[in-house]
Amino acid sequence: MEEKNEVRLQKFLADNGIASRRKCEEIILEGRVKVNEKTITTLGTKIDPYQDFVEVDGKILKRQDEKIYILLNKPIGYVTTVKDQFKRDTVMDLLKDIKTRIVPVGRLDMYTSGALILSNDGEFVNKVTHPSHEVEKTYNVTVRGKITKEDMQKLENGVDIGDYVTKPAKTKILKVDENKNISRFQIIIHEGKNRQIRRMCKAINKPVLALHRAAIGKINVKNLKLGQYRMLTSKEIEELIK
Repeated sequence: MEEKNEVRLQKFLADNGIASRRKCEEIILEGRVKVNEKTITTLGTKIDPYQDFVEVDGKILKRQDEKIYILLNKPIGYVTTVKDQFKRDTVMDLLKDIKTRIVPVGRLDMYTSGALILSNDGEFVNKVTHPSHEVEKTYNVTVRGKITKEDMQKLENGVDIGDYVTKPAKTKILKVDENKNISRFQIIIHEGKNRQIRRMCKAINKPVLALHRAAIGKINVKNLKLGQYRMLTSKEIEELIK
């Protein structure tokens, strides 16, 4: 979980829409602000926006919600949404003990398992999901048929998935079982088109049998059982938004 940081009182007031930061400094100097029922007139005073009660002219400002960042190992059969109009199970059903409103960072389709991040930090969500950010996602893919080096080369160069030509990817063959006529490989992409991996495999005539997102950036779910989650560390959060 992200470490809590104290902030200057005038910044907290400005962030809450009281006035500009300079005007907020004047309000403090005028003795119109209380922190935990104590009048504050010293500029530069720091507060904990998650714990302290701040009043301006007798009105208590809402404390900030604690920012949380969750890594979930999503099982197959759950849709990646807060609510589902068709009453299907959603990833929120796996996080019922989390009382703060959180949203998924990106998506995984219903039949894909693996790494999914959820958070209540809107700025973080926007940064990580913005196309320009290009966070790498690692997938383990099981397909029907014998995968070849030529297939991997096509995926690495980029393939036409109907309305888009994918950007260069990294691939690695993990296993080819000729008796069962199935293959497993790893692919790393930094895009997030709808059902992209499945559409890429269709482009090389290798239908997907199973799909698992093993990692987002350097954050993996190898130590999480399906359906389990944990909080991201401060270091992991920083690496994602670098």
